[in-house]
Amino acid sequence: MFTGIVRARGRVASFDGARLVVESEISASAGDSVAVDGVCLTVVEGENGRLAFDVAVETVARAKRFGPEVNLELPLRAGEPLGGHYVQGHVDGVGRVRSVEPEGDGARTWIDVPPQILRYCVEKGSIAVDGVSLTIAALDDRGFAVALVPHTLSETTLAALEPGSEVNLEADVLAKYVERLVQTPG
Repeated sequence: MFTGIVRARGRVASFDGARLVVESEISASAGDSVAVDGVCLTVVEGENGRLAFDVAVETVARAKRFGPEVNLELPLRAGEPLGGHYVQGHVDGVGRVRSVEPEGDGARTWIDVPPQILRYCVEKGSIAVDGVSLTIAALDDRGFAVALVPHTLSETTLAALEPGSEVNLEADVLAKYVERLVQTPG
């Protein structure tokens, strides 16, 4: 379980489609979970500022390509403040940036999303974009907008977004459970 509060950025040293190696200040050991651009991955090697992960075929099919920089988060530990929202690290799909416009000291970014994800989006609800917990500021029939504050822009990879950029998306898990409960008879 993660919160979508990115703790570090990492540089992708290599990715061959099955093994991802990230250089980072994050310290983790084999068997630990790390969210990498919102994808929960298990560390298979962790030493000398490098983390290696085996990436499943399902992940490659569902998520955007890794690199050159990635957002990193270690899992939430009991007793730590939640900060963002519940994020599982299970990417629902990929969105595409429609526009990025300056807004005060931050930016308003519109992201087009597949219909199967858009149905879980509500104004003022939560969404994880490349592993970053964000609040949906506006919706239309193609996607949603998020307001990126200066801190988010400086501490995550989201400052590099431009029209056409792909992003990993994870809808709020609570919305998925509510939908399932409503659809299940009895």
